[in-house]
Amino acid sequence: MKLTVQTFITLDGVMQAPGGVDEDTEGGFDLGGWQAPLADEETGEVIADRYRRASALLLGRRTYDIWASYWPDAPEETEPFKSLVNDPPKYVASRSEPELTWAGCHWIGPDAASGVRELKAQPGGELLVPGSANLIQTLLDEDLVDELQVITYPVVLGKGRRLFESGLNASAWELVECASMPKGAVNCVYRFAGRPEFGDL
Repeated sequence: MKLTVQTFITLDGVMQAPGGVDEDTEGGFDLGGWQAPLADEETGEVIADRYRRASALLLGRRTYDIWASYWPDAPEETEPFKSLVNDPPKYVASRSEPELTWAGCHWIGPDAASGVRELKAQPGGELLVPGSANLIQTLLDEDLVDELQVITYPVVLGKGRRLFESGLNASAWELVECASMPKGAVNCVYRFAGRPEFGDL
């Protein structure tokens, strides 16, 4: 399977708690919910389209806990997104075995990198990672991400967990798609291209 990450970030690279004020307050983060005022129908369709392509979802433990408390019993007006999240098989990365109460969820074992390699070796379409900041760091550092869909919003927060944290392996990415949205978000898709080249200008 191809592994794709879909993430929402600010101009300064923060990806923490885009969806709600109390979504993720780890580290004293108090600026959650920054995505909502910049949402529009076109961006929503771009996000949903990636879910329609996915054969399965891969979630970090924190994302699982947040989503499992909401999506199984989400109101009908959240359709079609409710079905796009609930229907596919979901794999959970966690160092310890979690109690998975959400239907269709499976633990991939304590070693996320090994578990993901096994998943990627299976036949199928696209394995989609939404959110899951800590998991994404592991996947990027292990060169397991095939494609990045980064939706950047025109806001600067100055603090919070970032998509690319210090210490990751250097990597090169090929831009394969880019489009701006009505309220200023920019959707860009990048394909992993190995190690960057260096030189003088």
